[in-house]
Amino acid sequence: MRLFRAVCLSAVLCAAAGCAALTSGQPGEPDYASAADSNIRLGDEALERKDFLQAEKYYEYVRTKFPYLEAANEAELKLGDLNFSQERYPEAREKFQTFIKLHPTHPKVDYAAYRSALTHFADVPTDFFLLPPSKEKDQTEVLAALASLSDFIRQYPRSQYIPEAKENLEKTRLRLAEHEMYVASFYARRERWKAVVQRLEGLLKDYPGTSLEEAALFELHSAYVRLNDAEQARKTLERVIERLPGSPAAERARRMMGS
Repeated sequence: MRLFRAVCLSAVLCAAAGCAALTSGQPGEPDYASAADSNIRLGDEALERKDFLQAEKYYEYVRTKFPYLEAANEAELKLGDLNFSQERYPEAREKFQTFIKLHPTHPKVDYAAYRSALTHFADVPTDFFLLPPSKEKDQTEVLAALASLSDFIRQYPRSQYIPEAKENLEKTRLRLAEHEMYVASFYARRERWKAVVQRLEGLLKDYPGTSLEEAALFELHSAYVRLNDAEQARKTLERVIERLPGSPAAERARRMMGS
């Protein structure tokens, strides 16, 4: 009977301590698999259920215990992805950049480079109804995203991530164009027409081809009119016709020139 009670008590204590879970003798530690790939899989499963701490332990185990296997390189990338999932973008960027430095010829170096660039894009301010619109906020991360995505496209032109990178680059260019339009409108409300011209000319030069091009050109024309610069006003309408050929905007510009 005493033996039976001892066994029962041991079972209860084991369950309370989490013995049914995977452990390695230390509280909270996983029961690591013998194979590196199995630990990667277990880490992926933990990450999928958002158990970030367990996922990190599995990946770190592979990185440190199997340093000469390909799985260790994969674990390095997984740790960057883990930080990315946690929205810890600077930490993720550091891990991806370290991977690039340590493994410049690795087949997945383009993945690390793209994910590094994407940390800036993911960290761009977003619109939230309780906060000012994103176009009114600081654009430091947006500019960093523009630079990093442009660098990635230039350095890895054959990467499978190029289509997605170009799509995100266009979103970044549009965000910056929206910011320039916002600032130009700010100056226009205060009738600071030279500042309006400067902002709109910069928008058209730095971010051509966005959906704001038509509005920017006609706003620029109005600013030149306000400055009594008839020559530049007319040239701006000519730019509408040149940059937006065959469009209703071009026809509108022709009518304005005729009048």
